[in-house]
Amino acid sequence: MTAPLTPPPHQPPHNNGQGDPWQAPDPMTGHLPPAPSAPHAGQQDGPGLRTELREAAVVTVGVALAGLLLGALWLWLAPRVPLVSDASAVYLKDTEGEQAIGIDGTFTLLGLAFGAVTGAAVFLWRKRGGIALVVALALGSLLGGVLAWRFGVWLGPTQDVAAHAKALGKGVVFDAPLELKAKGALLAWPLAAMVVHLGLTGLFGPRDPDPYATYYAPRDEASAAG
Repeated sequence: MTAPLTPPPHQPPHNNGQGDPWQAPDPMTGHLPPAPSAPHAGQQDGPGLRTELREAAVVTVGVALAGLLLGALWLWLAPRVPLVSDASAVYLKDTEGEQAIGIDGTFTLLGLAFGAVTGAAVFLWRKRGGIALVVALALGSLLGGVLAWRFGVWLGPTQDVAAHAKALGKGVVFDAPLELKAKGALLAWPLAAMVVHLGLTGLFGPRDPDPYATYYAPRDEASAAG
C-alpha cells in the first residue's frame, strides 16, 4: 500500500521570490501582490555627505556675517552711558541711570529677533533639515553674536576714555564705550534659532514614508473584500 502523493491541505504555496507566501491573492486578478522592492546597494538617502557639508558651510558663513548687521543695529538702538570729566578723573554723569542694563537688554532682544529670522530662513531654504544643517545654524549664530558684539564695540565710542576726556576738556559730557557686561546675551541668538528651526521642522518638515504601508495594504484590502 503506497502513501498518497497529494500535498497536505495546509502546505503553503511556493514563494518563488514574489510576495509573502501567506499573503492572500488579489480578489480581482487572483495573483499575489508584488513584494516591496529592496533598496539598491548604492542608493543613498538624501543629497549626499558632500552636498550636506557644502550647505552647512554656506549656512555657517551666511548666518555669521549677519552679525555685522546686528552689531550696527545694537550701536544704533542701545542707550548711551554719559560720562563727564573734572580734569582729574572721569565720572558717570547719571549715577543712578540704568543705561548699562539697557545696553545688554537691547543686545539680547536683537539676538532673539535675529535668531527667529535666521532659523526660519534656514528652514525655508532647506526644509529637509539634517544634523549638519542644525549644527551649522547653531555655530553660525554663536559666531554671529560674537561678531556683532565686537563690531558694535569697534564702531562705538573710543575705548580710551582718559585720552578722550582730556581732549574734550573739563565738564564736557561724552558717551562711554559700548560694552556688553552680560556675556550670556551671546546665547540669545543661537537659542532662538534652534527653537524656531526645530519647531518649524517638527510642524512642517517632510515625513519619512511608512515602510510597512505598501506591504500590508493589499492584505488589508483583501480581508475587507472577503
